[in-house]
Amino acid sequence: MSSGPVIANPWSVLRRHTPARIGLGRSGISQPTAPQLDFQLAHAQARDAVHRPLDHEAVDAAVRALGLPTLALHSAAADRHVYLQRPDLGRRLDEASIARLAACTADEQADLALVVADGLSALAIERHAAPFIAELRRVLARDWRWAPVAIVRQARVAIGDPIGEALGARLAVVLVGERPGLSSPDSMGVYVTWSPRAGRVDAERNCISNVRPEGLPLPQAAARLAWLLGEARSRQLTGVALKDDSGPALETGGDSGSFLLAPP
Repeated sequence: MSSGPVIANPWSVLRRHTPARIGLGRSGISQPTAPQLDFQLAHAQARDAVHRPLDHEAVDAAVRALGLPTLALHSAAADRHVYLQRPDLGRRLDEASIARLAACTADEQADLALVVADGLSALAIERHAAPFIAELRRVLARDWRWAPVAIVRQARVAIGDPIGEALGARLAVVLVGERPGLSSPDSMGVYVTWSPRAGRVDAERNCISNVRPEGLPLPQAAARLAWLLGEARSRQLTGVALKDDSGPALETGGDSGSFLLAPP
């Protein structure tokens, strides 16, 4: 017999191992008030993350502080409302960005075009993009030639293809805010594409997902990406033909995600 209005769930002990909403107990036939309010807060945070505008200036300053040049670009989706209703426009650049890219010249072909895209969670990009790039620079071999870092608003994963192509890069890496979950409004995804060009499909990419301190920590995600980049450059491919065999040395408590996750 319970001594109070809330009846404990015998599975509640498992909550120490997962952020999933399990073992919440009950009050009569309903959820207790506290878990219900917590759910409503998480839902509101997820909605806010989707609609939050990217603080482009702050992200740009953080990337430049790492000693990397940047390019400010925008997708063909004029605003957030259009972006959410027209995913196809988020995969293409607007005319001004196309012209800006055309004006970029390089003395030699870049190995890596890094694209920072707000995606469906600008919060994830604001929190994790610059620290992740710093980790990647720490673990990636020094012989990699980087194109300017493109910071793109109202963007989806595939926008990395025309950017990488325009910059003449062998590989494009897109850091993108993932679709928020009820326990992860700031999860970042990393997509890798060999020989980027318009028309590439998701099966031609590799993905590292749930990059955040509570998921796959940034140092481990950067090490995993560095391994994938090395293999991609050596074998000249990405996607389903390139499996992550980086081994247990990079394993953490996080989830590296699927190679074929539906991109934002």
